[in-house]
Amino acid sequence: MRTGTLRLAAGHCWRVLFWLACLCGTVAAQGVIEAAADPNSLLANEVVTVTRGDYSISGLVTRRPEAKAFRYGIALFPGYPSIMKLREEAGQPRFELGGNFLIRARRHWVDADTLVISVDAPSDEWRSFSQLFRAEPRYGADVAALLAEAGRRYGIAQWTLVGTSEGSVSAFHAARMNPALAPRLILTASLMVAGRNGPGLSGVAWNELSSRLLWVHHADDPCAYTPYHEARRLAELTRSPLLTVRGGGPARGAPCEARSAHGFVGVERETVAAMLEWVRTGQVAAEVAGK
Repeated sequence: MRTGTLRLAAGHCWRVLFWLACLCGTVAAQGVIEAAADPNSLLANEVVTVTRGDYSISGLVTRRPEAKAFRYGIALFPGYPSIMKLREEAGQPRFELGGNFLIRARRHWVDADTLVISVDAPSDEWRSFSQLFRAEPRYGADVAALLAEAGRRYGIAQWTLVGTSEGSVSAFHAARMNPALAPRLILTASLMVAGRNGPGLSGVAWNELSSRLLWVHHADDPCAYTPYHEARRLAELTRSPLLTVRGGGPARGAPCEARSAHGFVGVERETVAAMLEWVRTGQVAAEVAGK
């Protein structure tokens, strides 16, 4: 091979190595950016899917990467529209509703013996997922199938179901229809006033629920469909504890959106810590406040 050809080949190799180094640096930088944008990405996030005939239901399991055995499983049901469109792209989970209170704060539940699963709507309900559908036996069976599969993989027999805003409708009915699977239910920023999307929890039969119940509500929740005084009334009606949340902020967005007091903005960590204490001990503080 001539000397000139060798020089050209060497130059080409160096250019390839340079661009590979740039590519690796870009990928690493992207990982740092994603971690900064969503701290939950520092944990293990895995999609669990159960096929049910011509549709499926999926959940996003979030856990510590090194954790192997779990005592507590927390199933999260996000707020409106409660449709995550959870899927995998290039081996990575992709989903919507990342700003929802339960989804963005899910890392605060996770420790050496606790994992969470964020529950998506069944795939054939991605266009609507009405509140009335969530009360039907099929939905209860769908959630049971998903949690049974996640429980098989991670060694969890019983779950605590947690719903927020319109997701409180999902969590309530799933617990009502699966008492053995869900002995505990937490309803946060609950949808208690009927609206254009459905009745919420306004007409449910509370005597059909056998799960232990905890209410969690921000004292300054600005959403017209989730007033604090209704949470106090229903806590008394159901003879269940109410965790009142105060403070937090700064709020932004509309009153019923996730970055207002309705979504516990600025007080996520304290709120989740109090809920987890109830799961572990059955005891909960009367109030919690942001720092």
